[in-house]
Amino acid sequence: MTEELVRPEGSWVALVTPFDGNGNVDMDCFCKLVDFQAANGTDGLLFMGSTGESPSLNIEERSDIIKEMTAYCRGKIPAFHGVTCSTTAATVDLARLAEDVGADGVMMVVPPYVAPPQSAIYDFFKTVCDSIKIAVALYNNPARVVVNIAPETIIRLTRDCPNLVADKEAVPSVNQLTSVMDGTGGKLRLLCCDAPPYAITLPTLAMGGHGTANVTGNVIPKEMAELSQPWKGWEDVVNCRESYFENLPVMEAAYSHTNPVAVKAMVKMLGFPVGEPRAPLPTLSAKQLQPLEELVSHFKIRERYGL
Repeated sequence: MTEELVRPEGSWVALVTPFDGNGNVDMDCFCKLVDFQAANGTDGLLFMGSTGESPSLNIEERSDIIKEMTAYCRGKIPAFHGVTCSTTAATVDLARLAEDVGADGVMMVVPPYVAPPQSAIYDFFKTVCDSIKIAVALYNNPARVVVNIAPETIIRLTRDCPNLVADKEAVPSVNQLTSVMDGTGGKLRLLCCDAPPYAITLPTLAMGGHGTANVTGNVIPKEMAELSQPWKGWEDVVNCRESYFENLPVMEAAYSHTNPVAVKAMVKMLGFPVGEPRAPLPTLSAKQLQPLEELVSHFKIRERYGL
């Protein structure tokens, strides 16, 4: 089993979820976004994470996305699907659906609002991992779910779950990263969030991490793919550092409003009809959109990508 698992590395873009004019999930636009990513160096896609507005999607929509996007991505680009629900049983059901339709893997965050202790977090992830054979990625995002997944819990899960292949860390703590890297002995692929306030991209790669699970790749996939590659030599260090600071303004813009409000607006500016975020997430005013439009124009992103 472990030989066939998809093990994330490089740039894995947390894709926005497009909605049509009636507020329904737009599968045709989803396909265009997948093609855009696949054509521009992205190593893998994450559906229905925080950027994908997973809490606002009902179970039917989430099931349809898993079915249709798994089929569409096959042979084009690896893809994991966010499957966390409010209960363990419902999460298992969605994870099994992903496995049944041939998904590369699933991604799980601690169920929001519940604030379980570490022992319950372990049980949650272990139960879901045991219920399927495809790859599982852990997503640690305490800003969204209240609790941090302690390194000891991640290390224990890595030891006990052969199909747990990756950990996406969205925490402003280099100590968390070093503890996970040291405790898992390289068995777990370590990816980090690209949020500039956390500033963990360069530290993650410097300590031997494997890439980023990023938001900004929705807008500049080539650049994020270049700066997200694991460091193999000094040339990689120099190129990554230069690319990081060159593209930092775009990353800052992508996180300038609650994720995914700003990045979705920027994707729309590129010509993809992704619609607006679902309420209660806000729609940006013309005044709020202006600096984003100026940045897209300044960096010539549309011209760079032929959009």
